[in-house]
Amino acid sequence: MGYTHSITVALDHGQAVDRVRAALSDQGFGVLSESDIAATFAAKLGAERRGSWGTT
Repeated sequence: MGYTHSITVALDHGQAVDRVRAALSDQGFGVLSESDIAATFAAKLGAERRGSWGTT
């Protein structure tokens, strides 16, 4: 059994992130932590990612 919910917006990744942060802030919430997976891989493994994750 699976459950998914998705929506497509006419914004680039950065604009979408900014809007989500603003909407969370309007409701008294925020982002507690962020992980830069590409930077972690590069620092720990000396490898760069081949594809694009979440950005175009």
